[in-house]
Amino acid sequence: MATKKKETVTLIDSFAEFKETKNIDRATLVSVLEECFRSVIAKLYGTDENYDIIVNPDKGDFEIYRNRTVVPDGEVKDSNMEISLSEARKEDEDYEVGEDVSQRVEFSDFGRRAILTLRQTLAGRILELEHDTLYNQYKDRIGEVISAEVYQNWKRETLLLDDEGNELLLPRNEQIPGDYFRKGETARAVISRVENTNGTPRIILSRTDPAFLQRMLEAEVPEIQDGLITIHKISRIPGERAKVAVESYDERIDPVGACVGVKGSRVHGIVRELRGENIDVITWTSNIQLLITRALGPARVNSVILNEEEKKAEVYLDPDQVSLAIGKGGLNIKLAGMLTGYTIDVFREVDDLDEDDVNLDEFTDDIEPWIIEELKKTGFTTAREVLAESREILIQKTDLEEETVDEVLAILRAEFED
Repeated sequence: MATKKKETVTLIDSFAEFKETKNIDRATLVSVLEECFRSVIAKLYGTDENYDIIVNPDKGDFEIYRNRTVVPDGEVKDSNMEISLSEARKEDEDYEVGEDVSQRVEFSDFGRRAILTLRQTLAGRILELEHDTLYNQYKDRIGEVISAEVYQNWKRETLLLDDEGNELLLPRNEQIPGDYFRKGETARAVISRVENTNGTPRIILSRTDPAFLQRMLEAEVPEIQDGLITIHKISRIPGERAKVAVESYDERIDPVGACVGVKGSRVHGIVRELRGENIDVITWTSNIQLLITRALGPARVNSVILNEEEKKAEVYLDPDQVSLAIGKGGLNIKLAGMLTGYTIDVFREVDDLDEDDVNLDEFTDDIEPWIIEELKKTGFTTAREVLAESREILIQKTDLEEETVDEVLAILRAEFED
């Protein structure tokens, strides 16, 4: 019996220890403890209404009192709610029928099964409380950059621990290509979302989210912190390249220069953190044509024709600027489209067509129309323009198979050989 009593008394001590490690308010824990006692008592007797439970957090113990109504001897129908007159007078000779008797009881008197049930109920409620606390703690921190310790690497995700030992997940598809984390080292990421599946919170981190780059820029550029410069839009292809559109509210401040810093000093650290991701900073404007022109930098754009209804833009450039506008692997034009929200098609602007040159549309009998459209989307309009590019560049710039490119080149060469 003494062992059972000792076990129940130490329950509050475990609460105090849990409070220190999980940072849960002691008053809340005491409330949960009382709730657990009442739950077990209600299961045993069908009700807990006639019990008073007093938790003494300072002393580290608790008291349980049962209240019963005095009834004549031999008329006790419910020993949990009623007490005979003779039993009541053992406590105090002045008790009379109809009065209430309050007696202290030991929880261990309820039996070992009740103690085990209490422990199980308590463990379940503590886990729920821990999950609720973790969820509430992180749901308001979405978009914040956090540094955490790498605990374990799995095939599809990396497990990290925050300063309080809470588990954070960095999925593989939220990692930058080239990311590799060793156990014990610190990794930085933005809190992307907090999921709550069946009461179990999952804190998901990301290093590919544009918000990660935005928060790092905010930390590195004082003018952004002070509200003098605003980041309007970010487009990223993680680990490769990013474009950032910024605006200054002070005409004396160059927003691009302020973000980049002298000789790129303010973005060097960010580029390293992003595994060499190149960062282009441009000045924001609400003029879409001008924004597209800036977004396609370093290429020089001659003109932009918008189809606002379909969110499409035709961009005309000198032949030597087309490759710059498209960029390696099409990255530059893709990022420009993401930044502006427009589908961008680039076209070579040629003043006079060479007398011996032929427009690509003239080859529809020999080359399938969709292949010609693919070439035109990349900026080619004539046969000689295509032939002027190397085979490798054509394969790289278009979505055409090597065999298809070889066939096209053979047809175009044949035109001029004849």
